[in-house]
Amino acid sequence: MQTPQEAILPVSRQATSQETGQCMILHGISWETYERLLADFQDSHAAQFAYDQGVLEIMAPSFEHETLKHLIATLVELLAVEMDIDTEGAGSTTFRREDLARGFEPDACFYIRQAERVRGKKQIDLSEDPPPDLVIEVDITSPSLNKLPIYAAVGVPEVWRYDRQILTIFWLEENKYREHAESTVLPGVTSVQLSRFLEESQELKRPAWVRRVREWAQQQKRP
Repeated sequence: MQTPQEAILPVSRQATSQETGQCMILHGISWETYERLLADFQDSHAAQFAYDQGVLEIMAPSFEHETLKHLIATLVELLAVEMDIDTEGAGSTTFRREDLARGFEPDACFYIRQAERVRGKKQIDLSEDPPPDLVIEVDITSPSLNKLPIYAAVGVPEVWRYDRQILTIFWLEENKYREHAESTVLPGVTSVQLSRFLEESQELKRPAWVRRVREWAQQQKRP
């Protein structure tokens, strides 16, 4: 059976690759090859793909990666419920725009301000539907493709990036992401507090951690 790289290289003879651990970055890849790979892996969780104008990242998620993304997604859901904010989780949905030659599969993402617009939909078409309001990225693999230009191109308003130590919040401003201390989609939630919750998640049993998050969120609603 061919590996993803073996399947790609005969199609794009100018392709070059960079590989380390769980991540492979290929250059000179056509949009058609990218879409064929998505079709081949559509029922598999073995790999995630990101495409940026001929550059393709193929990432095989590790246990640590999957654990962290689940924790952050759980954190969003807990905070949103306690703050009475509507959300629609979209997980690792494949988002792509052929006209922009860009596509991505986030570690996790949420529709928040646009939750009503996508609720009940079976598929998302970015030519008609809005992008997610929040994209979560667990960045613990080196090298990895800088996906911020992809998110910016499709108009994702906010990105959270976690690197094992700090969760950084980015807002999209004038087509570029700038770091901010506080979230816009979950008002009052800060990078410092999110990072603290994630640190505590490694020390506390899950029920105690969930109670800690909920109690903090409830306190934020008090006058």
